[in-house]
Amino acid sequence: MSQFFQIHPDNPQARLVKQAVDIIRSGGVVVYPTDSAYALGCHIGDKRAVDRIRRIRQLDDKHNFTLVCRDLSEIATFANVDNVNYRLLKAATPGPYTFILQATAEVPRRLLQQKRKTIGLRVPENAIARALLDELNEPLMSVTLIMPNDSDPLIDPYEIRALLEHEVDLIIDGGFCGLEMTTVIDLADETPSLVRQGKGDIAPFGL
Repeated sequence: MSQFFQIHPDNPQARLVKQAVDIIRSGGVVVYPTDSAYALGCHIGDKRAVDRIRRIRQLDDKHNFTLVCRDLSEIATFANVDNVNYRLLKAATPGPYTFILQATAEVPRRLLQQKRKTIGLRVPENAIARALLDELNEPLMSVTLIMPNDSDPLIDPYEIRALLEHEVDLIIDGGFCGLEMTTVIDLADETPSLVRQGKGDIAPFGL
């Protein structure tokens, strides 16, 4: 049975944030709000937790996992970012974007898209997500919370609780955070390409 925390969307309670991060550090899978829908998250180095998320989402090794980061410097630790891409990222973060980039050796192999060796990265604006990252002091491994065979993410914490209370360790109710998913931009090749149109504006990328 999962725990259920109601955390204020603008002023996250430090006590609950710390408890949530303790659950993540101990190998837990959590549901948390972002600036574009709810997501599943776990510790970057925890194989069992990653495997649980794969089972919940029914993901194969072609899927790009996302590392949710605090800032650009953290992104640069886990992805190869040239000067052109750095300028694009600087202009678009924090925000509702996921960027596909070539991963560095810091990324565990099991998180990589196996054929291209890429990883998704994002820097959220959501106050709860940012509080979790600050307390965790490292990126959070994450995927959008979409159930198998559905096209839209889950947005109601109580519906999420009914569906997943036996599958995850913690559900964070951070209120309504929108139905739209992130815009996914592939920056792993020479020119940016659009993978998924979502909440983020694609105009800055010339798409």
